[in-house]
Amino acid sequence: MKKKKPTKKSIKKPQSRLNVMHAWWNKRRLWQKILLVLLVIILVFFSSLYAMSVWYRLKHQNEPLRYGVTFSEPYARYYDLDPKDTLNDLMTDLNIKNIRLMSYWSDIEAERGTYDFSSLDWQFDMVEKNGGNVSLAIGLRQPRWPECHSPEWAKNQPIEVIYPELERFMGAVVQRYKDRPSLISYQLENEFFLDVFGRCPDHSRERLVKEYEFVKKLDPDTPIIVSLSNNYLGIPVGKPQPDQFGVSVYKRVYDANITKRYFEYPFTSWWYGGRAGWTELFTGKSSMLHELQAEPWAPMPIKEASIEEQSKSMDAERLRERIAYGEATGLRDIYLWGGEWWHWRKEKLNDPSLWSAVKEELAQ
Repeated sequence: MKKKKPTKKSIKKPQSRLNVMHAWWNKRRLWQKILLVLLVIILVFFSSLYAMSVWYRLKHQNEPLRYGVTFSEPYARYYDLDPKDTLNDLMTDLNIKNIRLMSYWSDIEAERGTYDFSSLDWQFDMVEKNGGNVSLAIGLRQPRWPECHSPEWAKNQPIEVIYPELERFMGAVVQRYKDRPSLISYQLENEFFLDVFGRCPDHSRERLVKEYEFVKKLDPDTPIIVSLSNNYLGIPVGKPQPDQFGVSVYKRVYDANITKRYFEYPFTSWWYGGRAGWTELFTGKSSMLHELQAEPWAPMPIKEASIEEQSKSMDAERLRERIAYGEATGLRDIYLWGGEWWHWRKEKLNDPSLWSAVKEELAQ
């Protein structure tokens, strides 16, 4: 007998992939749908971040890798060090030629209307004597506690009252140093938007824009860096748009508020590379590491912490790892944070391990 050919009605058309997926989706519960959408968003976010980190690294890979260090004269004195010996040793023994210096308002204009630039002058002189470059912090908010370094006569006053005095001070700083051959950049208002840290009277974007425009008018030729904190998660598309963005990187800190324990930030090196990539894509500006953690973050002042306590967040091994981590971000300008501490451990505690670690890593 001949087999009957199937009629058109008896033939079942195979379902398309789209129909199968649609049917599968309709069977999912609401919480499953929400979870799947969230997973897709997370996957897309991290994939794009990683892709941007690769793009940023490739784009800048042929640029020289430049290491620098932050130097604060008052912080060196805190460790009972000779500031001149400390800065000189950082530049000659460690061969670090890029130095971030401070122009603390509290030190330069301790008496209203009287400027004393002697401290900052010798620092510039020493950098130039050793063939180095200066990235100068300017403004009210500058590195080291309490972040905003107001003179006594300007403290506890609203920003609108002290701003004219602050602007005059900033103008005096810029006019004094803008023609120094070692000056390569200004770092305006350290981590300005980090309002949870430091004792500062104002974090308004309007003031930052005003200061940026003021400094650019006085010195249009020197690049201005605006820095973002370790916790800044967005893309800095608002004003001001500086010549370069700075990013701080802290990996292990003591959480004094909630857990009362040491906390390790989970961010990978490509997290920061991706941030830099997205920032450059949207703003056209590159990024630099203005603070790479290379000193402890302890529950008490470092000078009062035992060596064991200091080592919980930073020791020679971790210091080597941090330097490698900084290079892995793909950012080409990296300023280390903690030079005074390395010198103190070497000179006062007879422990050169940290100093040697930096010297060996930077020599490679």
